[in-house]
Amino acid sequence: MPVVINTYISIPDAELRFSAARSTGPGGQNVNKVNSRVILEFNLIHSSALTSYQKERISTTLGHRISQYGVLRMQAQRHRSQAANRAELVKRFVDMLQKALQPMKHRIATRVPPRTRERRLEVKKKRTQTKRIRQVPRNFDDA
Repeated sequence: MPVVINTYISIPDAELRFSAARSTGPGGQNVNKVNSRVILEFNLIHSSALTSYQKERISTTLGHRISQYGVLRMQAQRHRSQAANRAELVKRFVDMLQKALQPMKHRIATRVPPRTRERRLEVKKKRTQTKRIRQVPRNFDDA
């Protein structure tokens, strides 16, 4: 069953690779015996579900999470069961891709109000005066 990102994008299960490992989370002796941590790997570069524009958007937004080989790697280990960790991981993956693919809000350029500019300059002048008062007076006779 494919993972649905939005109405236009769904990623087939074949493109997602899940693996399990020993968790460091809660569970007592269960932690030492059961592989409850779930690791998800998604190869962004080789994905057929995404367009090149979408891949570029995801790589710029989530660049710090993507390896040099184009693999997005996530893990979940909060729950004691592997199934619960997998469900949480898929949900986080979907949320992350939805946020990465949201259109950027275009900034409307505005002018700095004149009063704000004046206030900034006044503060700078006041600071200059304070520093000038604190200076040790120079004695030019000793030079």
